[in-house]
Amino acid sequence: MASDRIFGLVMAVVALAYIAGATQVQTSFLSDPVGPKTFPIIIGTVAALSSLYMVFKPDPEPDWPKLRTFGALFIAVAVLVAYALALKPLGFIIPTALAAGMLSYQISPRKLPAALAGIGLSVGLFVLFKFVLDLGLVGFPKSWMG
Repeated sequence: MASDRIFGLVMAVVALAYIAGATQVQTSFLSDPVGPKTFPIIIGTVAALSSLYMVFKPDPEPDWPKLRTFGALFIAVAVLVAYALALKPLGFIIPTALAAGMLSYQISPRKLPAALAGIGLSVGLFVLFKFVLDLGLVGFPKSWMG
């Protein structure tokens, strides 16, 4: 119960700071009624109410996952951070294939299906983003393109 209350209080403070930041957004007179200022305030209000609910109605003491689960989460975060850092110098396809393959391997530790999932996702997403959605993605490092 204590962990829910602590988390609820922290999230309430974060939600209030988010609302305070949203009130500083400048809008023009032609903006939507639920535009760049109102929408974040609505999201912050829902987050604040949800966090206060956790403070006043906490669940019974949770069963925390084993240390191995935290290790897997740490690896997933490290893979995603490395992916974000590798996108610009290596292009989209290589980092996406490696990250998707590693995360697929974490879900189901079989090498060949994880590698195929990584390659399939990277190529499929590249085609979708580049040619269907017309985003300006670079597939491979610019030095490879001449």
